[in-house]
Amino acid sequence: MAAIFGGDSPSNPTAAGPAAGASFTGPPLVEEAPLRETLLAPDIQPQVIADCEALVDREVAEMSGITGTAVRIAYRTVRTFDAGHIRVMIESLLPDVAEALQPWWEAFHGEAAGGDFGAYLAGREDGVAESLIGITDERRKFSHRATIVKAYNTVRPSAIKHVKAALPALGRLVQKHAA
Repeated sequence: MAAIFGGDSPSNPTAAGPAAGASFTGPPLVEEAPLRETLLAPDIQPQVIADCEALVDREVAEMSGITGTAVRIAYRTVRTFDAGHIRVMIESLLPDVAEALQPWWEAFHGEAAGGDFGAYLAGREDGVAESLIGITDERRKFSHRATIVKAYNTVRPSAIKHVKAALPALGRLVQKHAA
């Protein structure tokens, strides 16, 4: 969810910069088409974006409690302020998200080919979530849209928890389009 509110994220796990937020540990990486290339292919990207937007809508709708209410208010504020903002941000963030997930995608294929990438990500949730949140934290620094930044700052303290909860669905989405 926080990724929607917005940096480059390195695809080399040993070159983790501020946007990556976490180091990668795992088996030797295998060669295959980069996620960025696959997910941004002209015939695949529109469906990936639509699926990501549906995922965000579902995740927000399923949130409960005080935090869920705050997230839903922030989300509604963003949708009201700029109805197309979520879709535009997904499109804008997709290359960085693909790069951030690349080391885990490669390791997944080295360790658990044919398995569930969502479960794989969930098993490494701390590093994956920090890497993804790092993308939007970096973008927030350069945003000139005070309303969007305020909404992001409202949900940021609990963002890691929500990103972790969405990792299984995000992994399955990526696997669906990249496999």
